[in-house]
Amino acid sequence: MSGNKPLEIKGTRDGLVVYVSPEAAWDEVARQLANVIDRQRDFFRGARLAIDVGERSVRRQELSLLQHVLADREVSLWAVLSGSLTTLTTARKLGVATTLEAPVPERSPGERLPAGIAETLLRVQEDDGAPPPINPEEVGTIGVLFKRTLRSGRTIHSDGHVVVLGDVNPGAEIIAGGDVIVWGRLRGVVHAGAQGDEGATVCALDMTPMQLRIAGYIATSPKEQRREPRPESARIRGNRIVVEAWN
Repeated sequence: MSGNKPLEIKGTRDGLVVYVSPEAAWDEVARQLANVIDRQRDFFRGARLAIDVGERSVRRQELSLLQHVLADREVSLWAVLSGSLTTLTTARKLGVATTLEAPVPERSPGERLPAGIAETLLRVQEDDGAPPPINPEEVGTIGVLFKRTLRSGRTIHSDGHVVVLGDVNPGAEIIAGGDVIVWGRLRGVVHAGAQGDEGATVCALDMTPMQLRIAGYIATSPKEQRREPRPESARIRGNRIVVEAWN
């Protein structure tokens, strides 16, 4: 990587590889990559990209987000290169290769990239130095919206975030790779950051869960009389789950 660019795209003998800056925020990486592809729609349509993230630990929902951003543009993510075991495990769980070998037919030594690819890549690199275009599309994140009460015995699983517009009754369960937001009473079991994301949060208008888990941490509601319901959020702080007012 050179300069402060969040990413660079280079053509290799195995195909196109996106090199990601270790300092760049993941949302910015996804947004910049979407901008580059949008400027060269015809060139990238149907292409497969590999992405090299270095030692960065990429969470499952982050990689899923990038897959969705690319898929919306008819581009597939076929390989993730990284020195992070977390990232490699995440990639394998999503069915993404972790090496440049095999998935792409090798070109013979010295064989050039397809006609026009070098020139197009050069234009992409040059465009990176220009003021970034305004892209009206927000990248967003993946998740599940459930618009009714989750009753006892029912379960929601999601690799991303989960939003429930209703109550989560005792005996119901939510397991999410990201955050969990309950616009109602949370009285069941909830596990946010189920793939190990300790930055995940749980929010509810009335939080009295049977069990609350964030990544590998567990908490239960106190047995004493509950005070008046109020919006609260839970997150990991100081190696324990802390519940505080949800402002």
